[in-house]
Amino acid sequence: MKLAVVGGGSTYTPELIDGFARLRDTLPISELVLVDPAADRLELVGGLARRIFAKQGHDGRIVTTGSLDEGVEGADAVLLQLRVGGQAAREQDETWPLECGCVGQETTGAGGLAKALRTVPVVLDIAERVRRTNPDAWIIDFTNPVGIVTRALLQAGHKAVGLCNVAIGFQRKFARLLDVAPSDVHLDHVGLNHLTWETAVRLGGPEGENVLPRLLAEHGDAVADDLRLPRAVVDRLGVVPSYYLRYFYAHDEVVRDLGSKPSRAAEVAAMEKELLAMYGDPALDEKPALLGKRGGAFYSEAAVDLAAGLLGGGGSPYQVVNTYNNGTLPFLPDDAVVEVQAAVGAQGASPLPVAPVDPLYAGLIAHVTAYEDLALEAALRGGRDRVFKALLAHPLVGQYALADGLTDRLIAHNREHLEWA
Repeated sequence: MKLAVVGGGSTYTPELIDGFARLRDTLPISELVLVDPAADRLELVGGLARRIFAKQGHDGRIVTTGSLDEGVEGADAVLLQLRVGGQAAREQDETWPLECGCVGQETTGAGGLAKALRTVPVVLDIAERVRRTNPDAWIIDFTNPVGIVTRALLQAGHKAVGLCNVAIGFQRKFARLLDVAPSDVHLDHVGLNHLTWETAVRLGGPEGENVLPRLLAEHGDAVADDLRLPRAVVDRLGVVPSYYLRYFYAHDEVVRDLGSKPSRAAEVAAMEKELLAMYGDPALDEKPALLGKRGGAFYSEAAVDLAAGLLGGGGSPYQVVNTYNNGTLPFLPDDAVVEVQAAVGAQGASPLPVAPVDPLYAGLIAHVTAYEDLALEAALRGGRDRVFKALLAHPLVGQYALADGLTDRLIAHNREHLEWA
């Protein structure tokens, strides 16, 4: 089995490698290709990757290359984990929206739109080259904003599934609190990428006992602390929102908080510099503890599970993925991309039935879906008016003066990445 990782020079990659090594019975990789144009980073990451495989007794071959076409040729699956513009672009996404009093974040709001505009054309070009080289390969997208990027891939006819680590993070957290195995925890996870709620926590599978009320009663403080929301709010909702919901539920508080400290991008850039220095140490043969602070917790387990399911191997029968709605949420168009539990197999991901969604959540899901429609249109066709309309539609913007100011800033900060600008 051959897998290719586009963006293989990312400091995330050793997390992925560690999962491939530990879970080799689930996903027996014979060749893993790390593809990245940044040769210096790729050499450091590739060296550590080989040492991790060797230490854990994995006999798979790890290849590094700057050539996309060579890297994906013959691959059974291609994982996308790229960041167009790097941490410098992320730094901008997180700062210029604050000038307008709006959340600065790389996956939602104006910053998220900027990332989508930079990313969608690049990902579609990569996917077309994968299709020409190997039309049967699955594309697993971990590149944010995952929902918009996955929808672009699916609309272009690619064999694609989107992946996020939020759900597996909750699963592992809840399993620890409940003192059960993670495989025993099934989430009723509903919404869009980075806009989801855990409406039930079931033991044993989709039909298992819902222990969410007990979880909140016994461990509500720990859950609320992770979300950075008041315990009283979580209790009143009776569900567990994604920590990204804080941008919506406490917008003004978040803006004040973000404006009072260095950006997350600045923190990550400093961390990446330190990580790359560690990766260059020939004695290092495991992922360093610092990587746990980088983000992407349990990404490797989720990626192994999904790839194994799509390629007909092991893996969990039900997984949280991003895929076409196709009637799962009846208040959304069929071609919207939702993030829900799905049965995963060689034919792709088939969403499981979802209980009727409370209007408190359904309204916001529909609102953000409308924004995502306009965001994808702007990413595919460009133009200031399309960017303005997407921003005006976003619930974290929603005012014409704000949308105008944000549009000007977005274009000014991203001109080098936008052909039409």
